[in-house]
Amino acid sequence: MRKYRIPRIPPTTTKSIRFPNDTIEEVEEAIRGKECTFTAFVVEAVKVALDNLREEEDG
Repeated sequence: MRKYRIPRIPPTTTKSIRFPNDTIEEVEEAIRGKECTFTAFVVEAVKVALDNLREEEDG
């Protein structure tokens, strides 16, 4: 399993998504003071989740 790391800003396409307020607060706290946006954090988290799903399917 790949270890999560806070990413730098990747190229993105705009999408709208709703998050629970407490999740937004947790993400914002995690990235505070780091060179990372909310979007970049979420994109990296989704990539890790997709990798994990692929590993489960292959395993």
